[in-house]
This record gives sequence, C-alpha cells and structure tokens, in this order.
Amino acid sequence: MVQQPRYDEYERGALFPDHMAMQLPPDGVVARDALERVAATRRPPMTLDLVERGKQRFEIFCVPCHGHDGSGDGIVPARGFPHPPDLRARRLVEAPDRHFYQVITQGYGAMYSYSDRVPPHDRWAIAGYVRALQGTGLAPEAVATDMQGVDHAHR
Repeated sequence: MVQQPRYDEYERGALFPDHMAMQLPPDGVVARDALERVAATRRPPMTLDLVERGKQRFEIFCVPCHGHDGSGDGIVPARGFPHPPDLRARRLVEAPDRHFYQVITQGYGAMYSYSDRVPPHDRWAIAGYVRALQGTGLAPEAVATDMQGVDHAHR
C-alpha cells in the first residue's frame, strides 16, 4: 500500500484511448464553486444592513490606511507608508461600485489584495459603505444611520 501505481501529470499511460494521463472533464461539468463565484460578482441591493456591515468591515480592514473618514490619513501613512487616495475624491466618487470591489479583491498600487481576508459579500458591503461616506457628507458615525434616504441603485 505504500507504493501504488499511478500516473504523473503529462505522463503517457495505456489507461485511456489517447494514452495521456491528464484528461479533459466530460462535457457539462461545472466546478463546485463556479455558481458561488458568479453570484459573488453581482452587487447586492444597497440596504441599511449592508452599509452597517460595510462600516464594521471598513473599520477593521481599511481604517488603518484610509482613516475613519476615507481621507487617506490613517495611522499607516502617518508612519511613513505611501498615502492612499482620498476615497471622497471626484474620480472615485464617479468610479463604478465594481471598482472598489475589484481593488479590494486584486489590490491596487501599494495596496495588496484582500481577497483571502475579506469574503465577496463583505467586499460589496465595504463598497456600499464607501458610497455612503462619499454620498452623505456626514461624519462616519452618522453614515450608517442616514442610509435610508441614499439611493445608489443607478451605479
């Protein structure tokens, strides 16, 4: 049982008609997590619960660099690291929601990817909270409670 016969990748073998160990999956096969990955790329509806979750996740993952108000004046840049952009800047206000999701997923500039730390639903929640910071003009503490009147469905 210690030594069992097996094929290595790209090795030739007599088991299959084409004599190759690696075979394509049969037609119609869907990866186990394919449907979840597709669903995760769709932005959920903007709700108060989503924004509150986004505020919580923003405070955990984003505040050290971006600061509580999204200005980019967090504790990390204060220690000599590059300043991130102000999330309230015009170009970011005009950016689509997907931009924030993709930056969290893939990283951008000096920011590394958070895809292994922040699940897809929380990335959308953070993007929603960033929109709340941008759109309300309120102090961060008041953003989550003022979200009933903010509509970002057009993005």
